[in-house]
Amino acid sequence: MTLRKLFCVGLLSATMLSGCSLFSGDDDAVKMSPLPKVDNQFSPKKVWSTSVGSGVGEYYSHLRPSWKDGRIYAAARNGIVKAVDADSGSQVWKVDVTEKSSFFSSSESPMLSGGVTAADGKVFVGSEKAVVYALNAEDGALAWKTTVAGEAISRPIVSDGQVLIHTSNGMLQSLNATDGAIRWTANLGMPLLSLRGESAPATAHGAAIVGGDTGRVSAVMMNSGMLIWQQAIAQPSGATEIDRLADVDSTPVIMGNMVFAQSYNGSFVALDLRSGQIIWKRDIGSVNDFFIEGDKVFLVDQSDRVTALSLNGGTILWTQNDLLHRGLTAPVVFNGYVVVADSEGYMHWMDSASGQFVAQHKVDGDGFLSSPIVAGDRLVIQARGGDVYSFTR
Repeated sequence: MTLRKLFCVGLLSATMLSGCSLFSGDDDAVKMSPLPKVDNQFSPKKVWSTSVGSGVGEYYSHLRPSWKDGRIYAAARNGIVKAVDADSGSQVWKVDVTEKSSFFSSSESPMLSGGVTAADGKVFVGSEKAVVYALNAEDGALAWKTTVAGEAISRPIVSDGQVLIHTSNGMLQSLNATDGAIRWTANLGMPLLSLRGESAPATAHGAAIVGGDTGRVSAVMMNSGMLIWQQAIAQPSGATEIDRLADVDSTPVIMGNMVFAQSYNGSFVALDLRSGQIIWKRDIGSVNDFFIEGDKVFLVDQSDRVTALSLNGGTILWTQNDLLHRGLTAPVVFNGYVVVADSEGYMHWMDSASGQFVAQHKVDGDGFLSSPIVAGDRLVIQARGGDVYSFTR
């Protein structure tokens, strides 16, 4: 039997393998680090909060808000998509993309899972039912919807009039942003077993750079879907299928003529944009997105270590080890601080120069899975239960 897109609910790097146990006994169990004691240097101020449906609940879904033109757009797995004013949190519009079936007028959840992305006057969100929705940003009206090659669990990326969707079965598809028509499909390949998650593409110079479940980073021509180059940044090895997982689920980042990417059970690498050749690498694995600010990259590894690297050669500048196995989100940098949230609903603020804690606060009892976003002078984050919060320094 082919095993596809399995994930474990547990504390291993915030990725999860369902229907199986990673550990045979209590002695082998990975334990969450206790909450570190922090002497708060400031108290982040909550500006507003709002609810968006039921959120993602216990599902492994990285739905996170998007900020565009003074509005925050957010979605819930059960089909609710909402636009709010970024300054006040007041609702601008709310729609439900759930379709009613003809059988006793019942309906089923659309299982929204990929998004949200606001661009080109539209709001894009994908679903586990292999449907991508485009809503008009002004009023939430449905502009189009398209059935794609597989579960759309990565964030849609909009560039040059195209919407790029990386599906759970290893397909990268380009849709016309105006009407949703499929332009081309590229097959990036699938291993026997992979983690629950897909890399969203990065785009530059007419190319889309995307990670794959085979441990490779691929460059694809955006006008045709033709492959330019592929580079393996993780080599599957080990005694078990879990040891051999090598997914590249984080979104690559393009800086100048370099591409930065990271794999699970592999490396963080700098690649040449034109050829894909490895310039330097460090043995730090993760499935989380990473954040580049200035000449530093900030990342959370598969054990929830928060690390800062130099972009010039990958020198480790600092590592924060006090949040191990707390189920951390990907990091962001906000007002000079590295911010992560955890599965228990805490947000942790660290000095970006040293990694030392400067603030910590409990925000939501349902906990977090998706990373915060920077929305101008605000930090916005969505909890598992669907509540969206806006903070200032």
